[in-house]
Amino acid sequence: MIWKTRRTNLELSRRARVMGILNVTPDSFSDGGWHVEIAAALAHARHLIAEGAELIDIGGESTRPGAQPVAAELEIARTEPVVAALRAEWDGLISIDTSKATVASAALAAGADIVNDVSGLRQDPELAEVCAASGCGVVVMHMQGEPRTMQAQPQYIDVVAEVRGFFAERLASLAAAGIAAEALCFDPGIGFGKTLEHNLTLLRQLEDLVVGGRPLLLGVSRKSFIGQALGSTDPAAREWPTVAITAFARQHNVLLHRVHEVGPNLQGLRMIEALLGD
Repeated sequence: MIWKTRRTNLELSRRARVMGILNVTPDSFSDGGWHVEIAAALAHARHLIAEGAELIDIGGESTRPGAQPVAAELEIARTEPVVAALRAEWDGLISIDTSKATVASAALAAGADIVNDVSGLRQDPELAEVCAASGCGVVVMHMQGEPRTMQAQPQYIDVVAEVRGFFAERLASLAAAGIAAEALCFDPGIGFGKTLEHNLTLLRQLEDLVVGGRPLLLGVSRKSFIGQALGSTDPAAREWPTVAITAFARQHNVLLHRVHEVGPNLQGLRMIEALLGD
């Protein structure tokens, strides 16, 4: 399996890859304000890379439940300098976590390779055109509702069928908009408009979510459903459960993992691959 990004193709048939999270926001749910200054952001990116991250996902707008929207100009001011500075010293894959075409354009011009959109390229009608023109990789995430209200009362008749149906529709629509199918990967949006049971059901049936032979990217790191399952409100207590879910997902052929703590998750993935004979 190949995931086509702007500068290179990522081979995903055997070895899982880890995407490190770099939030340059003051209000993200577990690390808000930690990496707002460019020096702190670069220091953290270097730490993630040293631990084995092959992709760095840079976000300038919090998408935690209840988060308020951020103006595109502010989002660009937060992310574009970090993308440019990281590109100047690193040849790995850089992802911009945004739903806005202008923010994506600025990041791509600064050297980003991938656009990661929690809205699945539905919020901004111009974003698909930007992605098609650049040839970047695209992460299409499923979210019921929008961040401010998504956890108010999420409801599904069949969450697996509905998320898979969303992926199938997005694959067809985005291919028609000029984005190569090989450039797409899909994120089930764990924690985005879903109850604890919805999240657990999706994780149990990950292989049923695959459409068109495209890869899945999983983002479960530190999310509140882990605390709900374990009876804990401390985000720091969610690190090892995150590793457990990452390892479980690798057994079900998920080879892209977006996490805060790269080292432990990568070790878990490699151990599972050794056991699987991969």
